[in-house]
Amino acid sequence: MFIAGQTDVGKVRSQNQDSIFFSAEPVGLLSNLFIVADGMGGHNAGDIASKSAVEFFCDYLRRNTEADVTAGFLDLMVAAISEANRLVYKRSLSDASFSGMGTTFTACVVGGGKCEIIHVGDSRAYMVSKKRITQLTADHTYVNEMVKAGHITKSQAREHPRRNVLTRVLGVEPDMAADGDVRALESDCALLLCSDGLTNMLPDETLHAAALAPFTADERVSAMIAQANESGGDDNISVILIDTKTTPRNI
Repeated sequence: MFIAGQTDVGKVRSQNQDSIFFSAEPVGLLSNLFIVADGMGGHNAGDIASKSAVEFFCDYLRRNTEADVTAGFLDLMVAAISEANRLVYKRSLSDASFSGMGTTFTACVVGGGKCEIIHVGDSRAYMVSKKRITQLTADHTYVNEMVKAGHITKSQAREHPRRNVLTRVLGVEPDMAADGDVRALESDCALLLCSDGLTNMLPDETLHAAALAPFTADERVSAMIAQANESGGDDNISVILIDTKTTPRNI
């Protein structure tokens, strides 16, 4: 695999409340781990929420190395995100300035011809193959609920004034339901994890082309962030690219 990850404050915000984590090495029992978290809250609370969620999630994995993962890692990841939610919520009660803080959280582990994903919020995971780009996560947003109900179209959702209203995040309530999924990997595909600072600025067809461009993984990630900033950079931008191709795309 070829892996790269970057986060950028964007052109409008004064602070970066996104947090990312990526490791090709084991994290506890997981063979690798990739995370994008987009915090929300006043002052620096969003930054604390996203960083804390990543920290608590990884700490849980490193402590719990006796779990049965013969059927896969998803149950362990569900337990880890539940613990992260509980501890972020507890931290939000410790200081009035942290009240109501929360974060999106999208994480995956890759191996054995599949990816296992845990997700809450509107940071996304995509699988990108030569023929198509497939969104692997469902946005927990007001407008996505409207799309699923048939009240608005996907194109209308992109411009809807309430498109950033989240219906589910990590850390705001003492209990939280996360989505888990296991997907078979397509041949020579790339996986893209990103915050909405990227997806609100660039359409899927642009992401498709950028993810498979004939450059190094770092160069492709940098290019996506640059394009998002050129399109306005309205929010913090975080991107992790996991290219499963065994030879570089730039040769």
